[in-house]
Amino acid sequence: MKHKAYMNYSKISGILDKAASIAKPVEQVSSYRNINLEEAYGIQCLSIGRRYKRAERFVGIKLGFTSKAKMEQMGVHDLIWGRLTDRMQYLANEKMDRSQFIHPRAEPEVAFLLKKPIDKVLDRESAKEYIESVCIAIEVIDSRYKNFKFSLEDVVADNCSSAGFILGEWLSPDVDYHNSEIELWVNDELKQKGNTSAILGDPLESFLEASRMIMESDEDIDAGDIVLAGAATAAEYIDSGMKVEAKSPQLGSVILDID
Repeated sequence: MKHKAYMNYSKISGILDKAASIAKPVEQVSSYRNINLEEAYGIQCLSIGRRYKRAERFVGIKLGFTSKAKMEQMGVHDLIWGRLTDRMQYLANEKMDRSQFIHPRAEPEVAFLLKKPIDKVLDRESAKEYIESVCIAIEVIDSRYKNFKFSLEDVVADNCSSAGFILGEWLSPDVDYHNSEIELWVNDELKQKGNTSAILGDPLESFLEASRMIMESDEDIDAGDIVLAGAATAAEYIDSGMKVEAKSPQLGSVILDID
């Protein structure tokens, strides 16, 4: 049998996919295989492909490292992105089953709904033609790695810790989401407080970066798909019996209950 250091990308993607499916953490890829960022995205694509074969459907992308402080902490100079599927989305009044996650964390975000497919790298002016609506959101991140620790390449291979999300009410893109207070409450206790400007200085900048990353990849993103722009505060660990709420004076609120 070959040493595990020679594991091919398909096998690695299978390990990560199984870890997510059965909610059991695994060793970081970097502990047994050196991969670069391009290879990490390739593993991510293969892993998500396994979900598509189980009839999950692509519904958008999420961005990571949208905080300049987080970029500096990880020693990187660019954002990362992962794919979202319909099985990751929770609807209003739908409860999250804690047993399906390893060590989940919640963070408040701004989400964009696409009006038409992204077919070029956008600027602030042209972006207006592509954004149908915006809303407040909660993203649930859940690294498949032990102790929630990873390198840059590890987290990209693991689909940037994408695990779940819930969207608030869609609003006009004219609402002031650029510089808005935002809070994360758990069981009616304020846990995190921040501002949407923590997302690259303005969530719209994150949306523009998403257009660049989409155009650099082989992914298609269409009308009706979603872009999660990134976290506006630090993430908060969540567990069974909790009610998690993100709220903003401008964007409203959204609640996720956990069984």
